[in-house]
Amino acid sequence: MAAPSSAAAAPAPAPVSPDERWPPLESSPDVFNQLMWSLGVPEDVAEFHDVYSLDADALEMVPRPVLAVIFCFPDPTQDASNPSQHVLVTGEKETLFFIKQIESLGNACGTIALIHAVGNAYPEISLLKNSSLDTFAKSSSGMTSYERAMFLEKDDDMARAHSVAASAGDTKLSDDVEEHYICFVECDGTLYELDGMKPGPIKHGSSSPESLLQDAVNIIKATMHNIPNSVKFNVMVLSRKAEQYGAIIPDN
Repeated sequence: MAAPSSAAAAPAPAPVSPDERWPPLESSPDVFNQLMWSLGVPEDVAEFHDVYSLDADALEMVPRPVLAVIFCFPDPTQDASNPSQHVLVTGEKETLFFIKQIESLGNACGTIALIHAVGNAYPEISLLKNSSLDTFAKSSSGMTSYERAMFLEKDDDMARAHSVAASAGDTKLSDDVEEHYICFVECDGTLYELDGMKPGPIKHGSSSPESLLQDAVNIIKATMHNIPNSVKFNVMVLSRKAEQYGAIIPDN
């Protein structure tokens, strides 16, 4: 029979809240690139860039081809979206990779937007084999958007990478988070808005790979118009690097 220990049992660690596990990301290409590359997108394949102005001349200077557009904006108290939008029901567009942002994912909307951008950029982007994103994409294939959310919430590698990226920003982390990230992608000739806080992808009309940025900017401008008392907006694009355009990276 073992002798009883005289040392007091160590207290159990305090549970980590969703906001601590998934802190907010700074809306910065440097932060998003660090996160994307650490998760498995090769550095010489794709890169995030700031969109400094929504004027036509400035948009012409954005590196092409644009694979996705990420929009960071103050989360409105009521829906400021276009009333003509169409929220897709589950299963209506199975080719879209979509994740719900459930409460236990805290402030993971930045990472969710990044996954939406990369996950819907095939075959333009290939992932490093057995990387975090490659494993997540393969493991969650066939899941519903809610099941993917639950899978992401339990993914320690993804949460760790998110936390490292969050701490790399220049902006001091705050408990008072007012901004939200969404992603725009083109699929089969249609522009879709991917917002994990919505029931499903939102259809915004016809688009093309060449017009994706301008088409997304039209929706972004309408949203900004409906939130007139804020300047906290930022737009980034995910672009394929010019030297890799048209080349697919083998995964072996």
